[in-house]
Formats: sequence, C-alpha cells, structure tokens
Amino acid sequence: MRRVFALGGVLLAGAAGFAYLDREKPAPYARVVYPLAYESIIRAHARNYRLDPALLAAVIYHESRFRPRARSASGALGLMQLLPSTAKGIALRTGGSRFRVGDLYDPEINVRYGCWYLRHLLDKYGEERMALAAYNAGQRNVDRWLGATGEIEFAETRAYVDHVLEARDAYARAYGL
Repeated sequence: MRRVFALGGVLLAGAAGFAYLDREKPAPYARVVYPLAYESIIRAHARNYRLDPALLAAVIYHESRFRPRARSASGALGLMQLLPSTAKGIALRTGGSRFRVGDLYDPEINVRYGCWYLRHLLDKYGEERMALAAYNAGQRNVDRWLGATGEIEFAETRAYVDHVLEARDAYARAYGL
C-alpha cells in the first residue's frame, strides 16, 4: 500500500512540475510539444500576407506536423494540406500558369499558397475562428453555418479551431513568433 501512495506522490509531483513549467517557464516545454521547422519560410510569408506567424506555424503543425510530403485521405498535400484543386485556383489568381500537383510538396510553394488562402479566409470572414473553420471544413459549410446558427456546427471543426488557437499561443511564447 505504501508503494502505491509513493508512486502516486511521484506522479502527482511530476504532473505539478509540468504544470509549473508550462505556467512559469512555458517556452522550453512548448518547444518540446510544438516543434518548429521552416521558420524562415513561415516568417517571410506571414509578413507578406499580413498573417500572425504563430498562427501560421500552428496551422502547419495541425495540418502536417511539418512533414512536407504529408498526404491526407482526402488528397490534401504538403505542409498546409492543400487540395490540388484549391492550389490550382490559387496559382491562377496569383499569376501562376504552370501549376503542377507535385509543387505542393515544395515547402516554399505550399506555404505561399496556404498563406494566400488563409489571408483570403480571414478577409472574407473577418475573424480567426471562422477563417480557421473554413480552412478545416470548407467555405460552403461555414457560409451555411453563418446563415443558420452563426456557430461552428461540426464538433471536429470546433476542436480543430480550439487546438490551432492553443498552438498559436504556444508558438508565440516558445519562439517569439
């Protein structure tokens, strides 16, 4: 019985230590939980598209975990998990004329297109929560929700938005983004 209490005490102390670390010294803990890659690309495109670089890093983290060759079951590709049809439209709107699906595996191109799209969504919806919901669930769904309840109706999308915003705060603390 003493062993159980001792083990419980060690686990409780460890959890308290992590809580302390997260509250008092968040950057080291956040850097372990939220790694950052492609920082120069993120900073450059965030500046160019008037985006919060911490928000951009959080979207990339949740979309691909910074894996440039990530591919979803729905066919979304790259760091920011763009559908080829969406990316082709972005390429045409931004002056591109030779779009190839393989381009989405290039971090520079993928983040540039993803930033353009995220800026478009922020401009359209006027706030981060609905822009992120549209990034996750599509503009048609968000338009329908805004016309009906004004709320994000998919539990999965609500969780996505909450997790991205939480990660944004962690990236801002940990990396000064």
